[in-house]
Amino acid sequence: MKNTDDWPLAEILSIKEGTSNSEASYYVHYIDYNKRLDEWVTPDRLDLRKVQQPKAEVKTPVKDGKNGSRPSSPERELVNGIAPPKKTTGSRKRKFPTTDEDSQDSSFGTRPTCTVPVHHEEHVTGMKNMRVKISTKDSQDSMLAPRTTGSLVAHHDDLLTRMKNIDMIELGRYRIKPWYFSPYPQELVSLSCIYLCEYCLKYVKSIKCLQRHLTKCNLRHPPGNEIYRKDQFSFFEIDGRKNKVYAQNLCLLAKCFLDHKTLYYDTDPFLFYIMTEGDNRGFHIVGYFSKEKESSEDYNVACILTLPPYQRRGYGKLLIQFSYELSKFEGKAGSPEKPLSDLGLLSYRSYWSETILEILLNLKPNEAGEKPQITINEISELTSIKKEDVISTLQYLNLINYYKGQYIITLTRDVIEAFERAALKRPLRIDPKCLHWTPKDWSKRGKW
Repeated sequence: MKNTDDWPLAEILSIKEGTSNSEASYYVHYIDYNKRLDEWVTPDRLDLRKVQQPKAEVKTPVKDGKNGSRPSSPERELVNGIAPPKKTTGSRKRKFPTTDEDSQDSSFGTRPTCTVPVHHEEHVTGMKNMRVKISTKDSQDSMLAPRTTGSLVAHHDDLLTRMKNIDMIELGRYRIKPWYFSPYPQELVSLSCIYLCEYCLKYVKSIKCLQRHLTKCNLRHPPGNEIYRKDQFSFFEIDGRKNKVYAQNLCLLAKCFLDHKTLYYDTDPFLFYIMTEGDNRGFHIVGYFSKEKESSEDYNVACILTLPPYQRRGYGKLLIQFSYELSKFEGKAGSPEKPLSDLGLLSYRSYWSETILEILLNLKPNEAGEKPQITINEISELTSIKKEDVISTLQYLNLINYYKGQYIITLTRDVIEAFERAALKRPLRIDPKCLHWTPKDWSKRGKW
């Protein structure tokens, strides 16, 4: 939005006070945009003429503050439309478990948050200006430790986890800029780069420590069973109980690129399927997906991720197809855990559309020459895609029509041409003949 006076709205989440040689900076979230675009900005990119005042938060006072509750706090005074910094007498510690024997303590002070108009640099989203909104919610009010029960989905959105805390990660040949918060130990978060072993995913603080670790690390592939190999691609199955340290390190890495997921330290109920690309140096992680050993809702994927250096190469659909091949071996129809991220929804819709259209286009008329017929249940059985996902995909493609008392599927020329173009861009496919895997009955907890 170059050469325009439009200032998109943004929210200030934190303020970093300046020194005598530098000015203050503000951590902003662009309203209606994904959090991976959040960044620190300088005051010259804020338009303080159109600051939106926050609404007072209604809190119910509790008598005597019993049961860990507290009375409501008065509305914070605003000076020139911006909340003044709150005086603190100390900091509250938030403890994140680590893979070491002792947990690491992380100390965070309180910070007000606010919303104001900001100038957004073109190289990020193409927006020139942005408007910011002010919020006076205390960051400590909503500090929550990572959950220890349930699935990997987390819906809490406290101030601490809304802010990126890591500048850079080095993994093998790549340096990657994280998209979201991840609770690595605080002494590493303060560094300019965190170094990871690309085979065991152990994190260290310097390149010297990494080189020393590599002389001792015997792994050249993820720990676990290799269940698939074709060309340079392999899949390894990791049991979250047997390889707990690797699974926890993988969760820490994945959290850098997955929003609305909490770090799950009890990895016992999960299986992790690591996709790797092999060469003469070893097997390098490309992406992964996890699934619950027992899912009451027939989820065949809990988390799924293709690492940023390998995105836009068709590897995401390869991971999705592999998850459905496992469902076919199990004789079940599966579905990813909801809600899906924005990128996840795009990938799954694309995979579902191509897979279902491939089934429909390969249907042949019967012996009487009548038009081919197929039911939703039959599509689900052939693809292992849940009926609900099949129906939603057909509706999304606008293929279902009601005609003379029955539902019919109509394939237009535009839909067929779009499918053919997409098929040409997807040379990578899973070969079921190369999958050597036997489903396990996890209903007996003793087998965990």
